[in-house]
Amino acid sequence: MTDRLRTTVRDVIDRRVGANERTSVLASLTGADLLSLGALFLAWTSVLAFLRGAPNHAVLLMFGGYALDKLDGAYARWRGVSSPFGRQIDSFIDVFVYLVTGALLFHYAVSPHPVVSAVVGFLVLAFGGLRLVRHNAEGFGDESGTSYYHGTTVVHTNLVVVVSYLLLQLLPFWNGWAAAVVVALACPLMISDYRSYKTQASHALAGGAALLAAVLVVLIELGYL
Repeated sequence: MTDRLRTTVRDVIDRRVGANERTSVLASLTGADLLSLGALFLAWTSVLAFLRGAPNHAVLLMFGGYALDKLDGAYARWRGVSSPFGRQIDSFIDVFVYLVTGALLFHYAVSPHPVVSAVVGFLVLAFGGLRLVRHNAEGFGDESGTSYYHGTTVVHTNLVVVVSYLLLQLLPFWNGWAAAVVVALACPLMISDYRSYKTQASHALAGGAALLAAVLVVLIELGYL
């Protein structure tokens, strides 16, 4: 963690406000925030599906959370209601929509051993959490008017786990050990200096990948694959 980031995080932790400065949480919620809470609900139902041993249902619910998470940003830009409070809500919910569900998918449907689940799940949550903290502290980078994230995003990491799960279902030579190595190597990239550009093309690519994965999961669930 850089000195600048340490200072920013410390300032946030140490900040004190008077009674008249406190945020009225419910009154501050916008339509975008309600969409974010909808994404949180779907992430929670995804967790419940994992617990009852239905990973395909869990993945589809997780993809529903994806969709609402993307809609909240579009709605906020359309209505002009973006705010620091809303961005904090979005990051909080990203932990559950992408990181917790990704770790559980790996544990319940990919991992070859409980110890591997513990290690890989920790890496997903730890590096993903650090990535979100850094983003909240530093914001987007900018290059010639194009915004970019520092490091790969939690969406990328979640999709790595999803692809590993699909390969395990579709390819006989793929296994949980290989998946563990790939996911573990992907996690530190979230706090790297790699630039993930925030463009319409990148959003379309991520959406297309999620849609294709959802179709494959449905076909697997129905027994066609």
